Amino acid sequence: MTFSVPPADPATAAAHFRARLSFETDVSDVHAALEAGTPGLVVVDSRGDAAWRQGHLPGAVHLPTAEIPARAAELLPAGSTVVTYCWGPGCNGATRAALEFARLGWRVKEMIGGFEYWARQGLPVVTPTGTARRPVDELTAPRLAVACDC
Repeated sequence: MTFSVPPADPATAAAHFRARLSFETDVSDVHAALEAGTPGLVVVDSRGDAAWRQGHLPGAVHLPTAEIPARAAELLPAGSTVVTYCWGPGCNGATRAALEFARLGWRVKEMIGGFEYWARQGLPVVTPTGTARRPVDELTAPRLAVACDC
């Protein structure tokens, strides 16, 4: 097969993919970290009030992006590792939130897939009426497993 741009050499590719993994995490890894009670992990929902009420991750801190500079220090323990999320892959709100945390000196990752993929994988979602789970979307996760096993 011929590519219009050839693949990078293995060392350059390894550096690139390692860097990506230091900036991003996915839904199943965040779920596993929360289930394990990973010390110092804080998951931040950067969406607005209406979105938060529609549903959010269990244990998440609600901190809309515009409020991060003024409120992060009061809401998050010093030295925490922050994981940001927003709606989903069609929204860069989690990226903007992660940028704000990084500017303030926090160690931060963005949860790719956001709330959309969390819910589509059948993971628990907190709503005003309690905790709920949606049926697993088989295009995002195996029907009978929490993770894709990748």
